[in-house]
Amino acid sequence: MNSMDHLHAAQLLHVTGAVGPESLVFDSRGEGPYTGVADGRVLKWEGEERGWTEFAVTSSNRSDCVRPFAPELEHVCGRPLGLKFDKKNGDLYIADSYLGLKVVGPAGGLATKVATEAEGQPFRFTNDMDISEDEDVIYFTDSSTTYQRRQFMVILLTGDKTGRLMKYDKSTKEVKVLLRDLAFPNGVALSKDGSFLLVAETSTHRILRLWLHGPNAGQVDTFAVVPGFPDNIRRNSEGQFWVALHAKETPFGKWVSSNLWAGKALLKLGNFKQLHASVAKKPHATAIKLSDEGEILEVLEDCEGKTLKFISEVEEKDGKLWIASVLMPYIGVYSL
Repeated sequence: MNSMDHLHAAQLLHVTGAVGPESLVFDSRGEGPYTGVADGRVLKWEGEERGWTEFAVTSSNRSDCVRPFAPELEHVCGRPLGLKFDKKNGDLYIADSYLGLKVVGPAGGLATKVATEAEGQPFRFTNDMDISEDEDVIYFTDSSTTYQRRQFMVILLTGDKTGRLMKYDKSTKEVKVLLRDLAFPNGVALSKDGSFLLVAETSTHRILRLWLHGPNAGQVDTFAVVPGFPDNIRRNSEGQFWVALHAKETPFGKWVSSNLWAGKALLKLGNFKQLHASVAKKPHATAIKLSDEGEILEVLEDCEGKTLKFISEVEEKDGKLWIASVLMPYIGVYSL
């Protein structure tokens, strides 16, 4: 599969006064995108004239939440990651990595609690979700039951396998664990016909497929293996899937992930930036399009990281890719 080094041609939409627009979503009127940023707010893009407006927050305790990036305050201010609108009523569901699954009405404001635990075990790192309108359930991931979002390098370096995939039933308000012992489960996407669900397992570079219906219901297989650390997965209108890679893996990173003692030793050194650089290839961007059978159809890259880096989600809409990043202060818009 040829890789095209084209993503540097993306236009940038700066998120003024904020950083880390991790997930993107448009409402049923096609307005937006809406995105969650590192200071705990969900912002809405209102076009060139008005720019970004504050749409929602996940925590009411915001007096200290004044800096764009303050990881040590994330558990207080909240850190919204995956976002999804319920098309039936316009509610916005928010996977807040510290505060659990939340929801806010179409007018925005303070989001309310949906779920914070399963089987008596609190979520530690709520990450991404997809909503099945037909079945009125939300499928979502908790990336670790041990570590929180700001320790995501620890999850990678220690080979933590405590992540879970869960299902929240909107009518009974019950949370059921569907898969456990996952290695950094991250992005979630339902197939177009609802027969299976994809989950990105970041640490192993795999996209797992859980069959929900049909002869294989309940079974899990490997849908695809990608050349780096997969983050969010989003389905396009044709039923294909865009996977954003946070980074490509370095040979050193590969060695560390197969020698966990090395990862644990590295953690004692403790310099996050150095660790990140040694395990993840130099900053660049990779977006991969998969068919509904798991074949790689297209690879788009910004190999030098000239424009985009550390991307977390790719949302296809009206001939454009809207590209989010968990670390950067902007969104990329790339015309297909």
